[in-house]
Amino acid sequence: MDSDGMATRGVNYSRVFSQAIDRLHAEGRYRVFIDILRNKGAFPNARCFAGHNGPKPITVWCSNDYLAMGQHPDVIAAMEEALHDVGAGSGGTRNIGGNTHYHIDLEGELADLHGKEAALLFTSGYVSNEATLSTLAKLFPGMVVFSDEMNHASMIAGIRHAGCEKRIFRHNDLAHLEELLAAEDADAPKLIAFESVYSMDGDIAPIADICDLADRYNALTYLDEVHAVGMYGAHGGGISERDEVAHRLTVIEGTLGKAFGVMGGYIAADRTVIDVIRSYAPGFIFTTSLSPVLVAGALASVRHLKASSVERDGQQQAAETLKRMMREAGLPVMDSTTHIVPLMVGDPVKAKKISDILLAEYGVYVQPINYPTVPRGTERLRFTPGPAHDETMMRELCQALVEIWDRLELRAAA
Repeated sequence: MDSDGMATRGVNYSRVFSQAIDRLHAEGRYRVFIDILRNKGAFPNARCFAGHNGPKPITVWCSNDYLAMGQHPDVIAAMEEALHDVGAGSGGTRNIGGNTHYHIDLEGELADLHGKEAALLFTSGYVSNEATLSTLAKLFPGMVVFSDEMNHASMIAGIRHAGCEKRIFRHNDLAHLEELLAAEDADAPKLIAFESVYSMDGDIAPIADICDLADRYNALTYLDEVHAVGMYGAHGGGISERDEVAHRLTVIEGTLGKAFGVMGGYIAADRTVIDVIRSYAPGFIFTTSLSPVLVAGALASVRHLKASSVERDGQQQAAETLKRMMREAGLPVMDSTTHIVPLMVGDPVKAKKISDILLAEYGVYVQPINYPTVPRGTERLRFTPGPAHDETMMRELCQALVEIWDRLELRAAA
C-alpha cells in the first residue's frame, strides 16, 4: 500500500530479491563469507571474528595464496617502500596517469617468465580472461572458439561477450576436441581456450597434445595458468614451462593473486598480440590501473619465485603428505596430480555443515565448494596445504574430519 492507502501496481521488486536468496538457502548454496584477519608472518594462522566474543585463533586450509608469498618479508618490504616512495593509488588508467615504472618492470618480468616478447597487466585474473578472450574473438570475423567444459567462469564470460560461435569439448578429451575441430570449415579462424591446472579436481591439461591439434587445424591457443604460475616449472612459469611448451602457445594468462600472493592478472604473448589487446580491450583501456604498491609487491614475489624453488617444493610435499594421511584415514580424497587436495562430499548441505563444524569446534577454516563452481552432486571441501602446514596440523585435521564423518554418518572412502 502507498501513503494514501492505495494498492501499488507492477512488479514487487523486494519479493523477487528475497525469493532469489531463498532459493539459494533451500538448495544449500547460500555463501557465507568468513570474517578473519591473517597473522602476518605466521600463516596459516589467522583470527576469526564471527560467532564469538573477540577474535578466535583458526588455521586456514583453503587459501589460494598457495606459497604464503603474501606474507613474505621481501614482498611486504617492497610494498612499504613503494607506498612511501609514490603513494597509494595509480592515478588513473594506463593511458591517463596510471602507467608507472613499476608496471613496466613487472610486465617485463612476466614476459621473461613465460618466454614471450611482452606482457600486459590487468586488475584481476577475471578481467584479463574476459577482456582478452572477448577482444581476440571479435578481431576475426567468423571466429569459432573451442572451450574446455571445465573452464573458468571468466573465460566463459569472455567467449560469450565476443558473440562468436563456440564449441564446448569434454574435459581434457582430445578425441572430442579433434572431432569438433575437423567438423568446422578449414578456413574459419579458430581458438582453443583451456586451463593448465583445473583447480576443483586438481588435474592437468595435455598441453602439448592440444598444441599439436592447434597446429594441425591452424588454431590459436589460449592457456589459463592461474592455478599454476609460481607453482610449477623451474622459475614458476607454470605447467607450460615445466612441460617446455610455452613457446607453442599464442597467449598465456596468469594471476598475481594466488601463488604470487598479491593481486592482479596478466597475459603474455608476442608483442603485436599484446599491443592489440592493449589498444582494443575495453576491460583494459577504461579501468584504473593497479596501485603501484600492489605492483611492487607482485614484482618482488615474481622475482623471488623465479630464483627460489624452496616454496614450491615445500608446498608439493605438504600436498602429498595430506593426500596420504587422508587416504590412510579412509577419507574420500579425490585423485589429484597437483597441489589441490579435494575431499568429496557430494551434498551441498552436508558440505556446508562439515565446514561449519570444523570452524566452530576445531578452529579449522575450509570453504565448501558447491554448484555452480562444481557440478551438482560433486560438492566438496577443497584443501590447499602450503609449505607452512606441518604434519601435526594435518594429523589434527584428519582426526577432526574422521570424527565429523562418523557423526554425520557419511560414507567413507572405499
